[in-house]
Amino acid sequence: MFAREKIEYEALDLPDRSELEDAEMLPAARAFYEVMRRRHTVRDYAGRPVAREVIEECIRTAGTAPSGANHQPWHFVAISDPALKKRIREAAEEEERQFYDGGAGDEWLKALEPIGTNDHKPHLEEAPWLIVVFAQRWGQFDDGVRFKNYYVPESTGIATGFLLAALHHAGLVSLTHTPNPMKFLNQLLGRPDSEKATMIIAVGHPAADAKVPKVAKMKKPLDEIATVLA
Repeated sequence: MFAREKIEYEALDLPDRSELEDAEMLPAARAFYEVMRRRHTVRDYAGRPVAREVIEECIRTAGTAPSGANHQPWHFVAISDPALKKRIREAAEEEERQFYDGGAGDEWLKALEPIGTNDHKPHLEEAPWLIVVFAQRWGQFDDGVRFKNYYVPESTGIATGFLLAALHHAGLVSLTHTPNPMKFLNQLLGRPDSEKATMIIAVGHPAADAKVPKVAKMKKPLDEIATVLA
């Protein structure tokens, strides 16, 4: 992506502006909140397919996220192949069995009880798409020499948030699967050692009888998540 001899600062006029009148700003903020509060983590998927182009556009949105030194230290692998999804499910469930059989610890397992999760992950096979998020610990110049990426977890996390919002905006539901270490994904998906899988996102349309845990609707109020010093 980068050529060492071309790394220099060049200022551009702000190319895109999203300006609202003062009276328009609060309604716009509230409207976006109303859209996003309808986002749910869903484990039950319908058989309805999702076009590849929709997934690609959502990933394109994720790629607009800010990142440390603009290195964009992420890679997204989108998978619809049924055989590959089955292999991912099998490997993920093996790791999950170790997690629920004592690897997590009693406190963590107790915290998960209201969510109703276990080591059975059919959504990894039933969802029409899986998107695996990789964080790139280092990159390479065009001549093959390595360079360090900065704020990799933060940058990848922001991009993943953009992706989840884009998927919801496109009328889809998703589920974030975040076990560790998931090292099997590098080999299975042909990704280099410089990358670490951080998340598997199941994506699709909800089943007609989809359920969500009641506790998932319990969101902290504004005064518990924000402090305003004015």
